[in-house]
Amino acid sequence: MRVLGVDPGLTRCGVGVVEGVAGRPLTMLGVGVVRTPADADLSHRLVAVERGIERWLEEHRPEYVAVERVFSQHNVRTVMGTAQASAVAMLCAARRGIPVALHTPSEVKAAVTGSGRADKAQVGAMVTRLLRLAAPPRPADAADALALAICHIWRAPAQNRLQQAVAAHAAGQPSTTKGRTA
Repeated sequence: MRVLGVDPGLTRCGVGVVEGVAGRPLTMLGVGVVRTPADADLSHRLVAVERGIERWLEEHRPEYVAVERVFSQHNVRTVMGTAQASAVAMLCAARRGIPVALHTPSEVKAAVTGSGRADKAQVGAMVTRLLRLAAPPRPADAADALALAICHIWRAPAQNRLQQAVAAHAAGQPSTTKGRTA
């Protein structure tokens, strides 16, 4: 499974591509940040984010895109910019028919570090360890994007089984996964 993780932001939008399957060593295929100038017009910044994400999608051809779910912050301006960058990432993926998954910050932290309250340094350290990197990716937005991709790779199989079970239940059919009844 190849996943593009996106840590949305207008000034720095973290992007990272990870490949692998749950239970096996993972491989980082790329990591970076799409940057826009803070003093530029909002519409131009969104176009720059779109172009950056499109380049990543074209170069790495992910099967899934994992985006950080926007959560309420005290600074409304910051959350609006994050939500707008998030929407751009989802739009780019949807245009290409790539499924998008949203993961909350605490879900990603828990998946990668074991604690939903981990700080950025802990997330960076675990991403470095899990991907066998020489140093934590910088800035933290890049490490967060890799953490999103890792979280999706690890959680997607269970989420898919749950979705299949719910769909089978709704259709009145017993669900089976790998020969077992769910």
